[in-house]
Amino acid sequence: MNNKVLFLILYPLTNQYKLLSLFQVDQADHVIEVMSNEWIRNSLISLFTIFSFLIFANFLNFKQNTYISYFMGIILFLSSVISPLRTYLIGNWDTSEDLPLHLCGISALILSILPFLKNKGSLFDFVFYTGIIGGIMGILTPQMSSYDGSIYVYFVFYVRHTLIFIMPIFFLRNLGLKLSKKSMLKTFIILNILLVFIMPFNFYIGGNYMYLAEPPKVNNPLVIGEWPYYVMWFEVFVIILLIMLYGLSKISFKRNFS
Repeated sequence: MNNKVLFLILYPLTNQYKLLSLFQVDQADHVIEVMSNEWIRNSLISLFTIFSFLIFANFLNFKQNTYISYFMGIILFLSSVISPLRTYLIGNWDTSEDLPLHLCGISALILSILPFLKNKGSLFDFVFYTGIIGGIMGILTPQMSSYDGSIYVYFVFYVRHTLIFIMPIFFLRNLGLKLSKKSMLKTFIILNILLVFIMPFNFYIGGNYMYLAEPPKVNNPLVIGEWPYYVMWFEVFVIILLIMLYGLSKISFKRNFS
């Protein structure tokens, strides 16, 4: 095996990241710099997993894909329960950081129950956008808040972000769900309602949920300026991304059902 390839695989498993332990105590934000060896390896693995899964799902029938959606929902649900419980038990729980109030955490909770609901339309209208946006942002601009150095936190971070990116596309392409014509507007309104509640909550508890109190530490092209100006730019980028994803849902993501 090429030495450089071997280095990309093994480097993040060194003691520098303490990944060989399931439990560590010290916490700090772990930022993976864009284009670093660690970033390249993790991004390639995540993207390969996404594309491989979506291609594989096309060879399965509706019933088989339904069971797969149950399995993915259970994974997200278990991680949403086990992760905070684990954090509490090892003494690292911090209300200002560990509630599921980031966009990815909210999307994961919705996607964990969505496969089991009979009427999925309203929630799908929202989580189609937030799952794809949150998932790809987490993969390409990773910042693990309250990272305790364990392999568990590291692995679950990528599993969850990969799943919340995959599942909305999977529901659309393989399970026949459709976006309503007002899905963009509804999502934009809901996001701003969340902003109205989460922003003051952040200031009250000293948190930074949805990065509404301060910019993320990782280099993110969608972050322009300091607070509150980057939040205003968020609004602009959200509108652009909503329009792009709605268009893609009608073209690239669409699959015909007989």
